[in-house]
Amino acid sequence: MIGEFDIGGVFAPTLLLWAVVAVLLSLPIRRLLDWSGAYRFVWHRGLFDIALVLILWGGVAALAARLTFPV
Repeated sequence: MIGEFDIGGVFAPTLLLWAVVAVLLSLPIRRLLDWSGAYRFVWHRGLFDIALVLILWGGVAALAARLTFPV
């Protein structure tokens, strides 16, 4: 997805905005995983959290591309 968003006169790449959305989506998911005790089954919590954000980032970017350029 090539493009930029204008935020108060500052151009931000779309992937940066999708990354921010992914991080914001990961916060309640991480809280839910912590509350449910699912982190007991995770070897390295930091790596798991980074992987979660990357998966969400890819999903948000794919969804945005799908909504922007429908086939």
